[in-house]
Amino acid sequence: MKERGLRPHHDLLDVGCGSLRGGVHFVDYLEPGRYCGVDRSERMLEAGRQELEARGLTSKRPVLRLDSSFELEAFGRMFDFALAQSLFTHLQLNQILLCLLQAERVLKPGAALYATFFENPSGTHQLGALEHEGVDGPIKTSIGSDPYHYGVDAFEWACEPTGLELEYIGDWGHPRSQRMLAFTRTA
Repeated sequence: MKERGLRPHHDLLDVGCGSLRGGVHFVDYLEPGRYCGVDRSERMLEAGRQELEARGLTSKRPVLRLDSSFELEAFGRMFDFALAQSLFTHLQLNQILLCLLQAERVLKPGAALYATFFENPSGTHQLGALEHEGVDGPIKTSIGSDPYHYGVDAFEWACEPTGLELEYIGDWGHPRSQRMLAFTRTA
């Protein structure tokens, strides 16, 4: 994210932040009050709060919200950056569309949501299961059950009703071979 321009004064939205396994690093890097995380699991958010306490980061005032419907406007601010790390791998396409529509509302013009996904290099019309290399061995994905894989064309379709422009970043060194996309708000 720093290579993409994230600086300590920016506001960052972490969609599907979970237990803040990555979030603690953003909280530490960003100025106080600049990190906002949302997750649908209270148990995961509580684990994240404990992790923040253990690392002495509560003074950085991260904002954490329990939400399963992507009501991101509830944070009451616009964001410079957003991240959905290992979220789209667990969502059906209609949920991804909802996430994108809601994220568009809270991204500043020119800001982007960075999202990882398991790629189906053959595109959406190839229906078979796939295996992706992972640090713990192969990971099987499908179009019909979690974890999901998608062709980039599915994300192009999902951007059609939005003011988001899709950029395929591709391989970025993820330990489970997830690929990266950027959805940038154009206006």
